[in-house]
Formats: sequence, C-alpha cells, structure tokens
Amino acid sequence: MLATIITIGDEILIGQIVDTNSAWMANKLNEIGIKIHEVISIPDDERHILEAVDKAMNQSDIVFMTGGLGPTKDDITKATLCKYFSTPLVLKEELLAQLAAYFKQRGREMNESNKMQAYLPENCEVIPNERGTAKGMWFEKGGKILLSMPGVPHEMKHIIEDHILARLQRNYALPFIHHKNIMTVGLGESYIAEKIADIEDSLPPHIKLAYLPHLGAVRLRLTGRSTEATQLISEITVISEKIIERISFYVYGYDELKLEEALGHLLKKYGKTISTAESCTGGSVAAALTSVPGSSAYYEGSLVTYSYEVKQRELGVKAETLEKFGAVSSETVEEMLQGILLKMNTDYGIAISGVAGPGGGTPEKPVGTVFVCVGRKDKMQTKRYQLTQNRADNIALTTTYAMFQMKCFIDECEKLI
Repeated sequence: MLATIITIGDEILIGQIVDTNSAWMANKLNEIGIKIHEVISIPDDERHILEAVDKAMNQSDIVFMTGGLGPTKDDITKATLCKYFSTPLVLKEELLAQLAAYFKQRGREMNESNKMQAYLPENCEVIPNERGTAKGMWFEKGGKILLSMPGVPHEMKHIIEDHILARLQRNYALPFIHHKNIMTVGLGESYIAEKIADIEDSLPPHIKLAYLPHLGAVRLRLTGRSTEATQLISEITVISEKIIERISFYVYGYDELKLEEALGHLLKKYGKTISTAESCTGGSVAAALTSVPGSSAYYEGSLVTYSYEVKQRELGVKAETLEKFGAVSSETVEEMLQGILLKMNTDYGIAISGVAGPGGGTPEKPVGTVFVCVGRKDKMQTKRYQLTQNRADNIALTTTYAMFQMKCFIDECEKLI
C-alpha cells in the first residue's frame, strides 16, 4: 500500500514552525507496512490543496492530510475537500452537542467560530478526536482513501494511534517490515561502504541498506519487506552480524541507542565513575552524559574551565604549561584530566580544549583543532582532531568523538583486568 502525506499551512512554508507531523506519521505507517510515496507541504490555498489532493489520490492508495481544520477563516481544508469530493458542508447535530459539552466542561463559552467545527462534508466518515474540537475525516473515492486530520501534533497522533492504525491493519493485507540499525562512530560512510561492498552487493531484492550520516556518526539501516516475518528477521540478523564483524571497532550499538547511553551502560557494567573537564565545548559532553536517565549512578560532575586562570585554579594546570604549549595542547588537556580526576575522585575522566571558531585559530592550530584526553590516574590517551570551520559543528563533533574515545578506552582497560 502506497501513501502520500500532505501537510497544510503557510507557517510551515515560511519556516515559522517545523513540520514534525510528516516524520512522525511516516515512521508509524512504515511500522505497519505502508510505504510513503511522497511528502508534500502546501499553503492554505484552495488551488494548491486541490492540485495536491488530486495528484496524491492518483498516485497513492491512501492520503494522509494534516492542517487547516481550525475554526478561523484561514482554515479552508473542509470547504476545499467538499469541492473535491462534490459534497456539501453540513451541520452534524451530534458534533454540535459534543462541542457544547466540551466548552461547558472547561467553563468557556462556545462562540460562532467554534460552532463551525460541527460542520463537516456530508459524505465523510467522522473520526473521533478526544483531544480537541476539530474532528478527523475519512473519505473514500474510487477505491482510494483520504484521511484529513488536525495539524496540532498531539491531536493528530491521538487520532492515528487510537482510530486509524488498527483499522488499516484489520482491513488491508499489509507486508511485514523489519528494520535493523547499526550505530557507528569514527568512520565516514564512503569508507564503511568500501569495507562492506561485497555484503551490500549480495543483498536480496527485498532487503535494502541505507547510510544515514550525522556529524561523525553513521547509522546503517537494514530494511526488509516480506510476508514471512520470522524468516525476514532471521535474514536481517545474519546480514547485520556480517556487517558488524567487518567494522566492529566502529560499532557502538544498535537501533535507537545513543552514544551517551552506550557509554553509560559500559560504566554501569563495570561499576565505574566518570567526570569531565571542558573548555571549547562549554559543557556539551556533560550535558550529553547527564541527558541519560540514571546517569547519577556513574557521573560525578564537570568543570567548564574556559580561561587560563580557571584552568590553573580549579584543575591545577601549571602556568608554565600554558605559557609554553598554550591552552590548546596535549600537555594542557593531560593536566586538565589529572586535575578533574583528583577533584571529582572518579575512576575515569575526559578533558577537552580546542579552537571551536570562528576566530582564535593560528597557522599551527587553525580553527577546528581540538585535543581530547581520556583516561584514569595511571593511564591516559590523548588525540588531536582537526575538524571544521563551523563552531556548532566542531562542538557537536568533539562531543561525539570524546565519548567514543572514552568508550573505547574503558573497553580496553577493563578487558585487561
């Protein structure tokens, strides 16, 4: 079954809001075997709506629409759908009674604009919306389905989850879709593709491999479609194991696992604690680590030591080290590491200093130069990274690389014990 998603609203096209509805719907529909053919965003304009609906109904089996169902004059979706389906807009008395009860329960008066929510196209089937006043609408024409829903995300999600998904699964023979995500850090997609080229070339037609890169990390997504669920899961498991064996060093987890979660799992597994000392990242690593529920079991604290003075006072970095080598140096981050380990009394630590940009670079240490030191009191590992010219990207990349470097270091140290 092919689907098209249409989102309606001028606010989407001018960038005033981000269209999260399409991404959420696509994910939910994919889970039950519905393939998204196209996603379209259009303005609150009759001609655009009619053209988009006509195109979608011709190319897809089912169309999902959100937006334009409010009580104000700029919400024209209902009237436009009446025109497309050649049906009048009529008052639904039962909906009017529901609206009256809705406003009474909230101690509010129902005005004339609110009453317009009780008018719907005569030939649509009403889809309940217990979260708001705009109902969903189910249309059928020529064996095709169009579903129109409010653009308010929590209302749309409620309608789809509680009133649409199960019905589609009952009424249509949908294929089983299985995804397996392999999460990697530290190796670009082209290098990964080269290492696993023969595996990818041997994939059967019903299994696809996608590369999804994002700032130092690459998600490898295996997707299969079949009527035989058990067999498909088994096939994808075998293929994923082959891929993991080929690039095992760079794999930190699977499916939706975040790198900070993987590092946290490792620290909990070995019963170890960690602290961080950051300069150019401004606490970004600390924020990532503490975003994980339960991180208090292993994360003790952080110091953001931006200036020379604070590096010296709080972490014990020597004045002569800063004078001779500068803040952005292996020598400085190594002393920062020892200082944070001593101050926080943790088993492991991360120390970072660099030139995030856009200014501050030199010929020897251009923008994007970052030193990361990870380790414990008796052993450490320092790496120099040469990143980008973009400040935000440099902070994000450093955060990722530092956590991955720490994970690999802990793995190596603990396995030697």
